[in-house]
Amino acid sequence: MGKLLEDTTLRDRVHVFKDRAAAGRLLAARLLGYQGRGARLFAIPAGGVPVAAEIARALEVPLDLVIVRKIQLPWTTEAGFGALDPRGEAIFHQEFLRRLQMTPAEIDLQVQKTLATLKQREKLLRQDRPYPDLAGAATIIVDDGLASGYTMRAAIQFLKGKGAGAIIVAVPTAAAHTAESLLPLVDELFCLNVRGGWSFAVADAYEEWYDLDEGEVLGILQQL
Repeated sequence: MGKLLEDTTLRDRVHVFKDRAAAGRLLAARLLGYQGRGARLFAIPAGGVPVAAEIARALEVPLDLVIVRKIQLPWTTEAGFGALDPRGEAIFHQEFLRRLQMTPAEIDLQVQKTLATLKQREKLLRQDRPYPDLAGAATIIVDDGLASGYTMRAAIQFLKGKGAGAIIVAVPTAAAHTAESLLPLVDELFCLNVRGGWSFAVADAYEEWYDLDEGEVLGILQQL
């Protein structure tokens, strides 16, 4: 069972970070113990990149990307029923799927749409570079927040398969139930702003929040 490291003064609060970069600097201060230890750093694009860029600067480590993608519902881009990892392997939110009563054909159609988008992102953001053999290195995975947590689950599963040693998840904000559900999969979960309640949106942790496009992601990476 992993350890949750949070800022209890931020528990259940909203609008606690100016933006993703500011949140990344706060997270970086908590991760300085990994400086000089050969840790590997991965961001989940797009929103995880400005957060992770600040961590990369503070820890003086290269930033890589792990391309995972939420499997969206047919009728909305705001919710999903699982995620794909870079190999195209799916992790499904089985309880949610049972409630949706989608047919196998409908599920497969959404998976194939997600896979096409994932492959486009691999080509654009990673230039189809092969993922490295992590050879037991401590591996830090960053996103801008955890709602359902399924994209993070996909990233964890994939990077463990690439030989990651200790898994450290670092996010500015997370739903409390999602953070707890991830603990058996990680060694440490750094989350500054844990929020309970029946409703959760990543955006509510930030004063300034918007969807980054791929051009902005590439611009951030070029500045490192």
